[in-house]
Amino acid sequence: MKHISLATAVVCLIGSITCANGNQEKAMKTNQDQVVNIAHGGGRWFPGDKNTLTGMVDEFLKTAQVSNTEGRIVGAIAPHAGFQFSGKIAGLTFRAIKNGAKGTNTPETVVILGFTHRQPFRGVAIMDGDAMETPAGVSTLDKPAAEILTKGRERLFLNSAAHNGEHSAENEIPFIQRSLPDAKLVVALIGDHDDKTLTELVSALVELGSKKRILVVASSDMLHDSDYDLVSKTDRQTLKKVSEMDHVGLMKEWRGDRQIFCGIMPVLAVMRFAGARGCRTGTILGYRNNGDDDPSSRGSWVVGYGSVVFTVP
Repeated sequence: MKHISLATAVVCLIGSITCANGNQEKAMKTNQDQVVNIAHGGGRWFPGDKNTLTGMVDEFLKTAQVSNTEGRIVGAIAPHAGFQFSGKIAGLTFRAIKNGAKGTNTPETVVILGFTHRQPFRGVAIMDGDAMETPAGVSTLDKPAAEILTKGRERLFLNSAAHNGEHSAENEIPFIQRSLPDAKLVVALIGDHDDKTLTELVSALVELGSKKRILVVASSDMLHDSDYDLVSKTDRQTLKKVSEMDHVGLMKEWRGDRQIFCGIMPVLAVMRFAGARGCRTGTILGYRNNGDDDPSSRGSWVVGYGSVVFTVP
């Protein structure tokens, strides 16, 4: 089994779309000609020990209080910060997904949309290989789904190298492994803020969704700022637009020095995909920021976390 390691996590800077890179060592082993991508967020963004990680995620899922949603969940938004900060809110998203995954409402494949905090690139880089391994377990990568997404599309391509050192998509995987253990994965990073990329991605997702049951998860934290009141007010206004499916309004509000979603492109993609599938309202499951849980952080470092699902009849 050939292992390609994803590099260390990165530390985001306020008001910046870049991050400080960590060590990017690569460990490679060969067995049965399979390529398994190894997550290296363990011990950084989430526990590196299997029992500790699965226990933490299971507790977030168990304690999440969500109402049953009507219809099938086709899209969602979940945060990607360190689990000790954002895990409770992420737990809301994936508890709702877990509750709704019954019979024909169970996703066959989860498409995770992250973004690059580091060097921008044009288009969408989809992780290549056969599987993805975190301390919580191993998940199969849906190669046929990736082929559907990339075939005949200039801006969607297979490239695992773009994922080295990037945590935004990776941090959703342990939650998926515990809430949808049988689901296959497509792990994608969006590298630009070009509407052409967004349009091509949404078209590809709609095509894939017509051929199999998919769930699209947008990975994003919300506003980063030192002002607790500003973050709280702005984030709630932002979530109102999400609930109204106002992706045009969200894009107008977003700019590089005011990132109402740090992963605005994944959020816009999942909203447009869900809208194309028949969703008319985003369901807000919960919101918190680290200033709510740790008042001492107010005035220095406040980050918002929102949980949203999108359903269709």
